[in-house]
Amino acid sequence: MKLLVTGGAGYIGSHTVRALQRAGYSPIVLDNLVYGHRHIVDQVLRVPLVVGQLGDRELINQLLSGDHPVCAGEGVQAVLHFAAYAYVGESVQDPAKYYRNNLGDSLALLEALVEPVRAGTGSAIPIVFSSTCATYGIPDTVPITEVTSQRPINPYGRSKWMVEQLITDFGTAYGLPSVVFRYFNAAGADPAGDLGEDHTPETHLIPLVLEAMASRGSRVQVYGDDYPTPDGTCIRDYIHVSDLAQAHVLGLRHLLTEGGQHIYNLGNGTGYSVQQVLDAARGVTGRSLVADVAQRRVGDPPALVASAGKAQSELGWKPIYPDLETILSHAWHWHQRGECDHVNQ
Repeated sequence: MKLLVTGGAGYIGSHTVRALQRAGYSPIVLDNLVYGHRHIVDQVLRVPLVVGQLGDRELINQLLSGDHPVCAGEGVQAVLHFAAYAYVGESVQDPAKYYRNNLGDSLALLEALVEPVRAGTGSAIPIVFSSTCATYGIPDTVPITEVTSQRPINPYGRSKWMVEQLITDFGTAYGLPSVVFRYFNAAGADPAGDLGEDHTPETHLIPLVLEAMASRGSRVQVYGDDYPTPDGTCIRDYIHVSDLAQAHVLGLRHLLTEGGQHIYNLGNGTGYSVQQVLDAARGVTGRSLVADVAQRRVGDPPALVASAGKAQSELGWKPIYPDLETILSHAWHWHQRGECDHVNQ
């Protein structure tokens, strides 16, 4: 079965491409390579790569219909949509970029998926959408369930929330089958060590900590140690990227069998503080690290922890690598390989 994976040269997208391959699917990657990496698709995953923009409607139509050369005459039967810009701070400084790319290009994709319905020639092509816990904003209570109020506090979160609304409305009007996954903190690397996380610039805690440890004697900043948590640092729900990828395989299977519209949180359901991450990283690497405490960042809630019971009960999904030490160990193994060009989202 041919699948289109937008943003498949990125961090979570590339891990999901591997999981789809192992499940017997034939993924095609569409990526503009602004943040993704060609060599990951060409040399590690070895799947077809189309370099282009999601908002290019002619290109999308060719891929969906099977008219593009990489399709070998076979149309796409489902889309997994990861492509997005994902820097919160940048989204505040340049919201136009985020709404144009995350929202505008997603609208173009969704219009292409339901075109057979609007033209009276067929049914809509199913979509699995990569959303985020940023759509919840600062929650009133934790753990966060799928019915927790969504109050995003930055343009990145709002752009993802708006795409969710589009998907819901397209489902109602055109019968678009969909699965929406709201991720918590993706982390770790493929156990084989050839796929991992390396954003430019890097903003996520675990790769920042491991990069600092890899350089020996370096320091890392901790934003706030006076939160109402047991050790005063923020608590987050870290989920192994390979577990996220497997959830997409299960979600796709469910969607192709059952149709309909579905929303799931993806997290471990266990929160770890920044201090716990630092302590675990020291234990995994055997190296020291100095943590400098800086002021809190505006909008950082004390704790974000998922309730992922719905995904577990409906999809049969259960994280294989739930403990923090394993997540760190796999990420460290990837860092230690010394790859000169890695993969990001």
